[in-house]
Amino acid sequence: MNIGIVTMWFERGAAYVSRQYRQVLAQNHDVFIYARVGEYRQGDPIWDDEKVTWGKPSYLPVPTAIDRQDFESWIKQKKIDIVFFNEQQWWEPLSWCLELGVKTGAYIDYYTEETIPFFSVYDFLICNTQRHYAAFDWHPQAFYVPWGTDINLFKPQSFEPVNSDKVTFFHSCGYDPKRKGTNFIIQAFKDMSRSAKLIVHSQVDLIKAFPEHQQIIEDLESKGLLEYVRKTVPAPGLYHLGDIFVNASLLEGIGLPLIESQACGLPLITCNHPPMNEFIIPETGKGIEIDRLWSRNDGYYWPQCSPNIQNFTEILDDYAGQIANIRNLKATTRSCAEQKFNWLDRADAINSIFEKASIDTTRKQETIDKAIGFEKNRQGVAYRFANSYPWAWNLYSKWRYGN
Repeated sequence: MNIGIVTMWFERGAAYVSRQYRQVLAQNHDVFIYARVGEYRQGDPIWDDEKVTWGKPSYLPVPTAIDRQDFESWIKQKKIDIVFFNEQQWWEPLSWCLELGVKTGAYIDYYTEETIPFFSVYDFLICNTQRHYAAFDWHPQAFYVPWGTDINLFKPQSFEPVNSDKVTFFHSCGYDPKRKGTNFIIQAFKDMSRSAKLIVHSQVDLIKAFPEHQQIIEDLESKGLLEYVRKTVPAPGLYHLGDIFVNASLLEGIGLPLIESQACGLPLITCNHPPMNEFIIPETGKGIEIDRLWSRNDGYYWPQCSPNIQNFTEILDDYAGQIANIRNLKATTRSCAEQKFNWLDRADAINSIFEKASIDTTRKQETIDKAIGFEKNRQGVAYRFANSYPWAWNLYSKWRYGN
């Protein structure tokens, strides 16, 4: 069977999700990538190969837009049987696939109360957290497949403490330190009573992200208690720099670092709230008490959470006092991760889902039309104009963007 995955395809978490699906599906099938948005890494040996198609950019003013002619040509040329979408927020490609008689599936990540019913247009859905599955268990072909990782790629370099005299906490926040709760981590760390070190890996400037914490960050750096690494690092990342992984995300779709860090042998500290707490290894990890829950501005279905700083600091202090036990904690974390988080253990289940998925056209086009209409109203005048008069919008885009 020929399977096509529509996804961003560069150094981002969503692309790593697609790579893992590709890894297990390629055991039984031919898997092709349609690189949809973002960076185009032609010639990059990590991301480019003969089965990757770099999609023609679409200038429609909507996230995850796709050029129809280019997309349909890819489906026909590669003889795609199933299209698997990664974080697809634009509904029109589902209509095109239906017209071509191609099955469609998606892994669940982003949805609102209004958009949940529209997911019935997919032939099947894969939910990688219990929380996602709770929102989609009404779908006749929705499946819960717990997230995992490549435990041969993400593995410990050593079980020994990074520093012999103090525990080193490691935090990775990528491009979004606000959603990752980096400010809460800094606040909790500065209040510790025991000596420890914090290493933060970020792809953005922390001072610009949190100007209100500039003094704290600079003070911790000057004392050698905080080390700030700002660069893009491919997998397996920088987990080897720490003893304990610290996460305080307001919200996660899956939360890849939560599993990757533990596969690397780092006990996990994270918010005691789903889906983050779904991945805590209880033998070594700890959940932080939650102070409050509140809605996100874009209407995402699940609420954000924030940790109780006092409880957070107490947990950090507890680990900081266990320097003599770090080797055992790391070894136990790795052993448990091997049993719980091996992505290849899910290969048979995932391949079976794709192989047994059936196409259902009942009321599908009607639902797609509703989804498209909802998107038109939500995106506003520019999107409605571009959708109704694509030739005019293309002329404008060529003038505006020089293409």
